[in-house]
Amino acid sequence: MCGIVGYIGDKMAAPFLIDGLKKLEYRGYDSAGIAVIDSADLKVVKSEGKIKILEEKLQGELPKGSLGIGHTRWATHGKPSDVNAHPHEDCTGDFIVVHNGIIENYLEIKEWLEEQGHKFKSETDTEVIPHLIEHYYDGDLFETVKKVVNMLKGSFALGVITKREPDCIIAARKSSPLIVGIGEGENYIASDIPAILQHTRKVYILEDEEMAKITKENIELCKFNGEKVEKEVFEVKWDAIAAEKGGYAHFMLKEIHEQPRAFKDTLTGRLNLEKHEVKLDDIKITRNELEKIEKIFIVACGTAYHAGVVGKYIIEKLCKIPVEVDIASEFRYREPMMDENTLVIIISQSGETADTLAALREAKNKGSRVIAITNVVGSSVAREADDVLYTWAGPEIAVASTKAYSTQLIALTLIALRFAKELGTISHELFDEVAVELKKLPEKADLLLTKEEEIKKLAERYSQVEHLFYIGRGLDYAVALEGALKLKEISYIHAEAYAAGELKHGTLALIVNGTPVIALATQEHLFEKTLSNIKEVKAREAVVIGFAKEGNEEIKKSVDHVFYIPKTHPMLMPILTVIPLQLFAYHAAVARGTDVDKPRNLAKSVTVE
Repeated sequence: MCGIVGYIGDKMAAPFLIDGLKKLEYRGYDSAGIAVIDSADLKVVKSEGKIKILEEKLQGELPKGSLGIGHTRWATHGKPSDVNAHPHEDCTGDFIVVHNGIIENYLEIKEWLEEQGHKFKSETDTEVIPHLIEHYYDGDLFETVKKVVNMLKGSFALGVITKREPDCIIAARKSSPLIVGIGEGENYIASDIPAILQHTRKVYILEDEEMAKITKENIELCKFNGEKVEKEVFEVKWDAIAAEKGGYAHFMLKEIHEQPRAFKDTLTGRLNLEKHEVKLDDIKITRNELEKIEKIFIVACGTAYHAGVVGKYIIEKLCKIPVEVDIASEFRYREPMMDENTLVIIISQSGETADTLAALREAKNKGSRVIAITNVVGSSVAREADDVLYTWAGPEIAVASTKAYSTQLIALTLIALRFAKELGTISHELFDEVAVELKKLPEKADLLLTKEEEIKKLAERYSQVEHLFYIGRGLDYAVALEGALKLKEISYIHAEAYAAGELKHGTLALIVNGTPVIALATQEHLFEKTLSNIKEVKAREAVVIGFAKEGNEEIKKSVDHVFYIPKTHPMLMPILTVIPLQLFAYHAAVARGTDVDKPRNLAKSVTVE
């Protein structure tokens, strides 16, 4: 996720670009840049760091010119740096591009362009685009970009300018948001509405595989195949604060709803169903090295630890290697037994969690190989680990993690599939079954989100209770841990998760008339056992909210409310089940009037022990 802005009109472009980037800094903040054309003169200025660093670099001398594009970056390919910052240019410096998304086939394009004599400066996937435009340019930028976008695989929103045609901006969208703002004698592009809201409330919202040629007086819309598009003007009615959150009341709710897109991005380019293979970017571990692994530790804190609990189940089942999951703050103090035959998987959204980083260093000191799963390119754990797999969830602003957790589950599943394939511990049939269902997760997450009102009513109904319990078995217990954490950290309701089979070992003493219990029962092979546990709490007059896989009619007989999850492979159920639990916590917190995005006493990244 990155932020794109563009301006064409009679005013100076640079002030709008800088202001627009500030409005979009929530979409990415590890580097930023602008490009401005004044007649045939073009100036590109970019810098690692937040927008204020770019402003300092400009030293108050904004480039003149009334045509420009800008970008604030959330890194995916290439660490944050001046060179990797957008905009990117071709060999001649004439063609300038800003990009949000991931180009899946950039390596093969880059190799071909290098054979044609093109020279590259950055580590990014984006840089192939201006070089392709340079290569195919025939005097018409719009037609050239139209040709180029049909060569790209993946997701992208593009803003393109050239000093050879200093009277237009070309915009294109595929699976990444992009809008065109409509002014009087001036027009705009942006990846989100906040960037343009002070200037216009009239926009065209580009759909997938649509593009636009924008001049100061005109906007021409068409599809990638050249077919003309007639589009209604969308009138923005949100205020500026709501617009920054995409119209959502809180960043947390926005981020819950971003999960289908985050799932798609995290899977992009990594799962090839035709070749039955998984590509893991910078994880270079070989089959010979895997065969020497005797034990795996998964080490993390908080929500990431809960992702690790799910990962243990999946890795052990598919790879047949014993896995221990440890809380990072405890890990090194128990003197864990590690050596060169131990693999340590470190999970951290920010990549800067102090306890997790300390655990990583302890593992390295013992000679163990370390794989990092993180959401932040160039973060400390990414730099210090032997291998890294990025979750392309985009920036997470709310303190309570949602899309970072679910994409961590996808990352762990991809690792398990890849390792199992290398080790020969998974059948072709099971591999294909899980892989196919992984690809379907974005659409199934979308379907779940359409049922939000159902969850909202349940959350509001039980929002004023003092205690609430979550129970489940197997993978359901792992998800129950995360559901309980979400509820207590933002609603301040005392919530606890228990392995359902442990009820008789103490927990039943807390179950009295009217106590709400959320019972997760999505694992078919454990359903009868879980149902027995549900009946135990019902016998103590608990109120039970059951979560089950679609088609399960049996659970209705034993619970007070039931919420159904779309069918998928049992190992992938946690990725879907957690979404309504996140929504339950969110709506309970709203009903109680808490500060959802900034819960008391908590911070987004825990950088001290």
